[in-house]
Amino acid sequence: MRSLVIVESMFGNTRTVADAVAEGLAPAGPVTVLDLADAPPAPHVGVDLLVIGGPTHAFGLSRPNTRHAAEQQGAAHRARGIREWLADLSPCLPGTAAAAFTTRIPKKFVTGSAAKAAARQLERHGYRRAAPPEDFFVLDTVGPLRDGELDHAKAWGRRLAASLQDRTREGEAR
Repeated sequence: MRSLVIVESMFGNTRTVADAVAEGLAPAGPVTVLDLADAPPAPHVGVDLLVIGGPTHAFGLSRPNTRHAAEQQGAAHRARGIREWLADLSPCLPGTAAAAFTTRIPKKFVTGSAAKAAARQLERHGYRRAAPPEDFFVLDTVGPLRDGELDHAKAWGRRLAASLQDRTREGEAR
């Protein structure tokens, strides 16, 4: 199973989670982690699983104004985010699986998730949902990650790999 993890990260926390997810996926086959700036417009070619990760900004995917606000807090400049990349995404090959995750602050009564928005967009492009969107928590805008989140990310990666391997076995048995 070949996996590609594409990540938008402002302060490094989402990238750290992406690397941990990749570590969980690795026993199932080759995994590549790419910064969004390096992501191809047709990432599904030669890939069995596409994983998209990004921070939740203002209850969803980042926008130019929320990225600018992050820059004001010390984040690296990002001309494009997952929102824009998904808008330009090529339709996927039949059967390509995808999953999405986000990093966000654990506040009660805060709704919205970049992962849920990304998962909906991936499905609109024809991707098959490999798992429900997943949230990983940072303690503040710039981090750090909440204790246990890297183990959570590795475990999620292992579950993604196992679910796809189970589906492959089911398909072969038919």
